[in-house]
Amino acid sequence: MVVRQYGFFVDTTRCIKCYSCEVACQQWHQMKAGTFMRREVHEECTGTFPDVKRRFTSLSCMHCEHPACVGVCPVGALSKRDEDGLVVVDKAKCIGCRSCALACPFDVPRYGDKKIMDKCDGCLSLGRRTDEAPRCVNTCPTRALHFGDLGEMEALAARKGGKRMGGDTAPSVYIASAETQPANE
Repeated sequence: MVVRQYGFFVDTTRCIKCYSCEVACQQWHQMKAGTFMRREVHEECTGTFPDVKRRFTSLSCMHCEHPACVGVCPVGALSKRDEDGLVVVDKAKCIGCRSCALACPFDVPRYGDKKIMDKCDGCLSLGRRTDEAPRCVNTCPTRALHFGDLGEMEALAARKGGKRMGGDTAPSVYIASAETQPANE
């Protein structure tokens, strides 16, 4: 039974698409530049000229409350940690069958040169302490990324008019955008 659920809050009104989160992730995890295995900044454009709006959202594994990937792994390489709800992979067990990738509604699991699955683990593989944030959060110059107890992320999102991402897997990610900002901001 999961005691606490941790997750992310992404404030898209603050993200400037500087890629600091991506680069930090790549460098700390010793990945080649331009490798999108763990975190990626997505861009969404709406409207037509001259009224075009752009929104940038930095996303990684959603560390879902009900992760579809965990149940389909035939060798038990994926698990959800009881102490923080993070979904982690045991690379020594992974056989590269890609079942998790097919099950994930967010297309998160990635397969690198070694043909085994890789994804965000909240920087646990780097020895992150409980009181620390993942490297992507610490690196964000505009403070668009936040990480912590899901209740705290919900409170941060509520102040910005944000809401939780939807889906059957209950992603542990809250997002605020210009469209969700309270009228007084």
